[in-house]
Formats: sequence, C-alpha cells, structure tokens
Amino acid sequence: MTAVQVIELTILMPCLNEAETLATCIDKARGYLDRSGVVGEVVIADNGSTDGSQAIAEAHGARVVNVVDKGYGAALLGGIAAANGTYVIMGDADDSYDFANLDQFVERLRAGDELVMGNRFRGGIEPGAMPPLHKYLGNPVLSSIGRLFFRSPIKDFHCGLRGFNRRAILDLHLQTTGMEFASEMVVKASLGGRRVSEVPTTLKKDGRSRPPHLRSWRDGWRHLRFLLIFSPRWLFLVPGTIAFGLGILGTFVLTFGPFSIGDVGFDVASQVYLAALAVVGYQAVIFAILSKIYAQHEGFRIPRSRNFDRLERRISLESSAVVGLILFLLGLTVAIVQVVMWSNTGFGALQLDQTVRTAIAAALLMMLGAQTIMAGMFLGVLSVVLKRS
Repeated sequence: MTAVQVIELTILMPCLNEAETLATCIDKARGYLDRSGVVGEVVIADNGSTDGSQAIAEAHGARVVNVVDKGYGAALLGGIAAANGTYVIMGDADDSYDFANLDQFVERLRAGDELVMGNRFRGGIEPGAMPPLHKYLGNPVLSSIGRLFFRSPIKDFHCGLRGFNRRAILDLHLQTTGMEFASEMVVKASLGGRRVSEVPTTLKKDGRSRPPHLRSWRDGWRHLRFLLIFSPRWLFLVPGTIAFGLGILGTFVLTFGPFSIGDVGFDVASQVYLAALAVVGYQAVIFAILSKIYAQHEGFRIPRSRNFDRLERRISLESSAVVGLILFLLGLTVAIVQVVMWSNTGFGALQLDQTVRTAIAAALLMMLGAQTIMAGMFLGVLSVVLKRS
C-alpha cells in the first residue's frame, strides 16, 4: 500500500494570457520545491487565457484550475478554493517575483504566521520594475492609510507575493473580485486578529512584451475606495463628528447675534450653512454607528471597543425615539412660540433678523430629532433576529 504524501505548500499563480513568462515562473516554483524538499504543487488559476497558457502550464507540471468569473481576485479565490496545500504562496505569473526563493515565507508560515507579506522596498526593486507613480506615491500612500485605519504592521500593502495559511484565509470570507482583493486580504486579516508578518522580497521588471493588466489610476482608486468604505470610523465617524460639532456650536452661538473672529464676520447666512453642516455631520455619525452595528450583527470580524459596546447596549429603537422626540418637540415648541408671537402682531411684520436666527435653530432641532427617530427605527430593523439558512 503506497503512502499518500500530504501537500504542505501550494504555489498559486493567477493567469490571463501569460504565455511569455508562465513557463519560467512554473519552472522556478517547481525548482524551489525540489531544492527545499517541501512537498507541494504548482497551481495555475487561469482566467480565460486565449494564448495557450493552459497547455504551457500542464506541459511544465502545473495543475490548471479554470476560473470562469473574471478579475484578479476572482482568479485567486478560485485557485485558493482548489488548492490542496496547508499553506499557499501566491504571486503573479509575469516573472517579476522570485519563486525560486521562498524559504522565508515557508519559515514564517511554519512558525504559525497566518499571513506573510513580501516587502519589495526592503528586498529591493530593480530599476524600471515599478513605475515611479507606484513607487513614490501609490504604494506608500495606500500602505500608510492601511496602517493608520486598520493598525496593520504591513508596510507594502500591495506586494503580489504573499503566503498564508489556507484555512485561515478561507475563514475570512474574502469577496472582492478585482485588484482590491490584495487590500481586502490584508485588511481582514488585520481586523480578524490573524498573525501577520512581513519578509523582504525582490521585484524585477516583468518579462512580458505587452502592457500589464494593472491600470494605475483605476485600480489605485479601487484600493483607496475599499480602504475608506471598510473603515466607517475614518470615512464617516471622525469627519462627521467634527462637522456636527462645528455646525451645532456655530448655529446656536449665532442664534444670539453675529460675531467675528478677527476681521471675519459671521451672521445669518453663516448660520444657515452651519446648520446644514450639523445635519450632514450628524447623518455621517449615524451612518458610521449603524454600519458598524450591522457589520457586527452579520459576523464581520471587526475590532470591538468597550466604548462602542456600551453605546450599542444603550441604543435601541425606544431610546432613539425618546431622544429624537425630545429634540423634535424642543424645536417645535420654539416654532409654536414664534407663531404665537407673530399672531400677537396681527400676523404682520416681525423683526426679521432675530426671527430668522431663532427659526434656523428650531428647524435644526426638528431635523436632528427626526433623523434620530428614523435611525432608531432602522436599528430596530437590524435587531430583528432572522433564521439563517
């Protein structure tokens, strides 16, 4: 009876018309497995190549997995699902990454790290291998945003050569199908408390004669959009709180009359805009809170804080309705008083300046009250327990 060897490592490459460089990449990967003694396989996640890449891969000893859904992330998701290895090391099939030197990745994976990122800035970037726009702007800026928003230790967020524990990554339930898949993996691993590390790797100019699939501005925006949307604290809560604070303070200060800061004067027109700023800011705060509650109810692995947990316990449909109703009635009371005062003049002309100031403050209270009530109603919808199939 022949013993079946357990595959420890899958070297995975997404592929879309990579006939020029695919054989070289596979040969390097298989050479690494032979040299290191690691029991492994080379898997090509083909995304619909029409240049014979599939036949080349099979001829060089790789297993081809055909992925119908289009996109960089879709190809990798299909390849990860089909991989047999305990660990997976993924990298582009354009001969820019060195598949012959994966020892540090394997070492960290065996030590228990669940995501091991390559760092091209530490390992070395060959002249011409990375466009200046990516090297000096795109990668540094996006990586800095990722570290700030998600407290990630990774300094090269978008390195295409990375290794991971297959089961740990599958448990993250990655969803994106485009280039932002690279960011999603790092973000969710960081938020999920996975053991994440970084090792130096090299980058050389790819061996293809055609332009790369990557589109700098389009794909850079997709990465940035993902980072912003996945962090409601920085996209909505922080700016929303600042906007609401400035708006509400300015609105009620101007209720008592104009004021100046240095040579700059503020009057009724400023109060209108400040009231609008308060409404927009308050809506952003509400959205940030509700989106985080929704994410936690749906099981997304996002960091929890004691302050937010206490806030969530206190927020309910009933409490929001009470607070919202109080705010709305305060504004309505002021409005009724103004109508009564107007009737006392025989519905004639009023002192326009002070009347408008007070009306703006009253309208703001009513709008904030209505927003609070509706947010509470939506929270009530979120709290309904549904049977999951």
